[in-house]
Amino acid sequence: MTTPISLSSAHWVLCSIFGVSSKVTSHILIQCNLCRLTRVCQFSKSLLKVSVLFSILVFSPPSQAQSFEDLEELLLTHPQLQSKSYQAESHKERSDAAMGLPDPTVSLGVNNFPIFDPSFSEFLPTNKAIGFTQRFPNRASRKARSESELAKANQSDEMREQLYAAMRAELIALLHESNRIDKQTMLAMQRDAKYDQLIEVVESEVGGGRSPVFRLAEIEAERAEVARVLLDLEAQKIQVNSRLIYLVGSVPETSPPVQRVEIWSGDAMDFYASRVADATLKISDSAIDEAKSAWKPEWSTQLVYQQREAGSNFAGDDWVSAMVTVTVPFWAKRKQAPNLRAAEANKAAAKEALSNARRQASAQYAYSNATLAAANKARAVLEQKIDAISNEILAQRANYESGAGDYAPIIDGEIAILKLRAEIAAEEARGAVAAAQMNALLVTP
Repeated sequence: MTTPISLSSAHWVLCSIFGVSSKVTSHILIQCNLCRLTRVCQFSKSLLKVSVLFSILVFSPPSQAQSFEDLEELLLTHPQLQSKSYQAESHKERSDAAMGLPDPTVSLGVNNFPIFDPSFSEFLPTNKAIGFTQRFPNRASRKARSESELAKANQSDEMREQLYAAMRAELIALLHESNRIDKQTMLAMQRDAKYDQLIEVVESEVGGGRSPVFRLAEIEAERAEVARVLLDLEAQKIQVNSRLIYLVGSVPETSPPVQRVEIWSGDAMDFYASRVADATLKISDSAIDEAKSAWKPEWSTQLVYQQREAGSNFAGDDWVSAMVTVTVPFWAKRKQAPNLRAAEANKAAAKEALSNARRQASAQYAYSNATLAAANKARAVLEQKIDAISNEILAQRANYESGAGDYAPIIDGEIAILKLRAEIAAEEARGAVAAAQMNALLVTP
């Protein structure tokens, strides 16, 4: 078994054999340890990349190649959207039912039947009766309830359209985010490969005394940052895939669609949020009509047929009784009036909610528009930086080929360009998400 020698022992051996100074031997030993550390870190980085790729292959759900139109069709069948459709259908059916009359009442009985001398022919008013009663709620009340249900159905339809627009925007955003993650993952791996190349160059330059020894440690620190970025991207990919599965049931292999930003005309009713709030206002209008209709009378009719038996001293003629009843708003100050004031207050609240929805939607549109503009400007600035670094690389390469410079600055420039391209990918995704959010706010034909 071999026993590794310590740093101090190696230092003494080098001084004794080669007759070099202590400062020189320390420099040699530090370089050797950094090289060994570099090889260990390179092996660890290789394992990390393999583990990241293995995780993506094993834990990522199967992907399906679909067009974006196919994804839109799948999105339309989402349970949340289907629920809104059924709610609208339910309100429409209730609207039809509200115009109907209540069921009539049929009654059967015996009137004035003697207990101690049971007989249908001994007592004149004794009879067998069959009655029919029908209530007639006032038409204004029934119409108000019917219009209220239709307004609720319209609200459900508007909410469904708003929800679909929001889910479609999220789907587009997720496709752009997935594309961004793929680009940044590829660029991070290219950076890692560049660091491998840079280490070889720096090691040769350290040996020639043209580069500081601790430059190798700086490179390893930068590579560790790349490893962290790869792990973060892996987690982001899993999160994006989980949301895609929620929206369309699978992870599609679909390119993000080309978006055309919808320009707001300035009309507040162009926003989905305004239309939903306006539908709520119409519901409150129907509630006011229903409250006002409570002052109008409700009618009821009653018809009773009484079958009699003939007695020893009276004829057994049958009788018919009819009656009409009507309600009188006698307690209107304590019932109808408070209900009307409550309905009017509810309408006032709905108006304020509509105003708030308009403000919030316009603010969100302005915010997303500013985000889109900032992303486009940032991307242009990053492109300019790339051009500047590319020109610097050409100059450094010319110096290197002439023998007046080193190759490490060239690789540093290439790594810087890869970093900037990753930032450009992030800005492109940020701008695309902002555009999708802007379009989701507006009602489009």
